[in-house]
Order: sequence, then structure tokens, then C-alpha cells
Amino acid sequence: METGASPAQTQAVIAEVERCGFTPHPIIGAHLSVVAVVGKHPGQLKEHFESFDGVAKVQLIDQPYKLVAKAQREPSSFDCGGALVGGPTITVAAGPCAVENEEQILACAEVVKRSGATMLRGGAFKPRSSPYSFQGMGVEGLQLLAEARRRTGLAIVSEVMDPRNVEVCAEYCDMLQIGARNMQNFALLFEVGKCDRPVFLKRGLAATIDEFLNAAEYIASQGNDKIVLCERGIRTFETATRNTLDINAVPVLKRLTHLPVAIDPSHAVGDRDLVPPITWAAVAAGADMLMLEIHPNPSKAVSDGAQSLDFPAFEKLMAGLDQVPRYAY
Repeated sequence: METGASPAQTQAVIAEVERCGFTPHPIIGAHLSVVAVVGKHPGQLKEHFESFDGVAKVQLIDQPYKLVAKAQREPSSFDCGGALVGGPTITVAAGPCAVENEEQILACAEVVKRSGATMLRGGAFKPRSSPYSFQGMGVEGLQLLAEARRRTGLAIVSEVMDPRNVEVCAEYCDMLQIGARNMQNFALLFEVGKCDRPVFLKRGLAATIDEFLNAAEYIASQGNDKIVLCERGIRTFETATRNTLDINAVPVLKRLTHLPVAIDPSHAVGDRDLVPPITWAAVAAGADMLMLEIHPNPSKAVSDGAQSLDFPAFEKLMAGLDQVPRYAY
């Protein structure tokens, strides 16, 4: 729509889209409004809608992902439990890989708050490579996260693994995480798409960028476009680190989509000594959000201790963030 187009003009376009038998997705921004149209439609509709009052241009999106494509949209930003995701400042979510007990998660929450981060991460339901590994505390873990939020004011992000658990996770969490192993769990993507909680979507172990964006489209197609795209390293031939961080994904995703982009350095490298430089590289590349794993005693962590920062290392990393120039898109 044209800058300054009236609400009535925008509504007239929406009504005509519906009359033509298509699904409109109005996106009302501070400076720009867009009416996204989903469905197969003949080319002559382009000329049809260009004649409407208030329409600046009609752009056909060739990619299979329509709602998450950049097109003419402004970069997305949204509130998540009081934390701003997207926008001029970088959002940091930090916490343990898994919630283990009250003392551990509260200690993590206090240092996260003190260091200036705004979100607490912690796994209550854990997808593990071995069925005999610790699988998480479940709802009890979510309750401990909620108590940490009550005491510190931090927003909570935790992973949901099963469509049947979306409702209970949304009850306790401000943001729902979809892990790499579930990136193409389409039933789960549909379910979180119907939820009113922002979604933190991790790239699959061997997923292409197109597959990643189509997974986000599954969520957006159900009405929820508050999505963060997280690059967490992909599986390659290299064995020096746990995964290979595709830092190229940050500028590529920024070019293709309006969604905020995050980096998870902890899972990318699997080595706590490498986490700070990779974190700062992510900031320099223009990431909107960081997800970091910390633990009061990493050597005693029940999962992912090797990649978890202890509290002094985390505080040092956070103190250094302001010294890194962040690329602006």
C-alpha cells in the first residue's frame, strides 16, 4: 500500500482479495502496510489490484515461502515477555541446556539478569541422541523456569518437542523453541503456528536455506509470524568442532526474509573456549539474537557441559558485546 493509504483503502483491497477467493494476510507496519495474498492466482490479477486506490505496487513472490519472504516488508520486531526481539539492539537468551533443579536454574537466572541479557533459556523436554540419556524434567522444569521469571523478570524460552505439549509449554513460556531435529516436524510446526507465542526455529542438521524458510512458512501459514530463525551449525565432513557454523546464513537470511535472525554459538562449536569469538562474529555479521548455554558448574552438567560457559566467562562475553560493531542491514 502507498505510504499514507487510509485504513478504508487497505480494507477495500482485503475485501476484494477475499471476493476473488484468496486468503489475505494484512501486515500493518509503522511506515508500510502490505496485503499478502496466498493461493494460485492468474497473472491478470496484478493489473486488477494495481488499479485500486491506495495501492503502490503489486509484487509477485516467486519463492514457495510467501509470508516469510522479505518482499516489501519492514524487518520484523516483536515483544516477547517484555524482551524486544528484532530492532536496533541485540537480544540475548542464556541459560543451561537442561533445567536440573531449582538452585541451578535460579543461579543461572540471576547471572543472566545481572549481565544484561533479557531472556532465560532452559530445556524442560530434551531431545537426546540416546534414549538412555537425561530427557529433562518436563512440566516440573517449566514450573522452575516460571519461578525464575517471577523472581527476575526475564522472559522464558524453552523447547517443545510434541504437538501434544504445545499448550502446556505456552502456559509457562514466553517463546517456544523448535529444535533442529524437529525443524521438519510439520505437525508440530502447524501447532505452534496456531499458538500466540513467538517461535524460535532452529535450522535442521542438514537443511538448506530454502528448506529452513519453508519450515518457517508452515508456522506463518497458521497465523503466527513472530518467528526467529536460528542458525546453530550444520553437519559437514569437518570434525574439529561439533558442527560447522554457517555464518553466511545471517546475510543470506537477511536478504531473503523479514524475520529476525539468531545464532546459537554453543551448539555450533561444542567447545566453550570457542564460544566467545563465534558469538562476536555473529554480532559483526548482523545477527538480531544470540542463544548461549551457561552453567554454574559445567563439568557437572547433565547435558552439553563441554559447550557451556561458566558464570565468569559468560559475564566477560557479555561485557565484550558492546565493543563489536554490528552490521546494519
